[in-house]
Amino acid sequence: MEQPDASLEGTSTAIDKALAVLFHLHAQPTPLGVSELGRALGLPKSSTHRLLHTLGRHRLVEQDEAGRYRPGIALVALGLGVLEREPVVAAARPVIEAEARALAETIFVCALRGDRLVVLDKAEGTGFLRAAPKIGEAVPLHATAIGRLHLAFAPERVDLGAAPLERFTPHTRTRPAEVRRAVDEALRRGWAANREEWIPGLHVVAAPILVRGRLEATLALAAPVGHFDASAEERVGKRLVAAARSVAERLEGRSGRVREEGSR
Repeated sequence: MEQPDASLEGTSTAIDKALAVLFHLHAQPTPLGVSELGRALGLPKSSTHRLLHTLGRHRLVEQDEAGRYRPGIALVALGLGVLEREPVVAAARPVIEAEARALAETIFVCALRGDRLVVLDKAEGTGFLRAAPKIGEAVPLHATAIGRLHLAFAPERVDLGAAPLERFTPHTRTRPAEVRRAVDEALRRGWAANREEWIPGLHVVAAPILVRGRLEATLALAAPVGHFDASAEERVGKRLVAAARSVAERLEGRSGRVREEGSR
């Protein structure tokens, strides 16, 4: 997820400062004290304390036993409320749960919101996944199977821009010509894959959710590299295409069969 600037110098509104506090707490692995949080954001201790007090009254932050602050339970309620208003999340939820159980891997739903591809929902598999995107996290276009599907099936809605493409790992394709070839392959096959191009150790296969020919979202399976070979990757890709079609049928008001049988 994109984070605000660490320093709040020049920021004039209390809303900006409160949001910066929430984003910073969200990004930290452990709770923070008032002084530590104030130093990180360039705020006086007194101002930081007032902001935390106000956020705490609304349960947007909470304190642990040592008095340090972490994101509060009200943020969960707000986030779930947003997801409940996402038709694609409601339509995809039983499908991704079934696929996660059948394949024992984590299944994601991703879509374009504003100018970013973001993770809308996921169903955890039974296998151990060391690194994977979180709900709400932005997904890069050029370095992921998900992004390639958007470039393939909705090119008018996304843009790689003219700047050099960012390198995330030694496997990232950074030249536009390489990305275009991968996009063409995704369009031909109807699904896409990437191996360690965004997150080291992560193998992703994805399929488009097409509603009346329009790309609404993507389904993606994430697994540690080595969990399946090229032939299994193709089987997973085709299975996800069928699962994505089921989600599309549910969005169109048709039944959309949710299958449990089979494995990779």
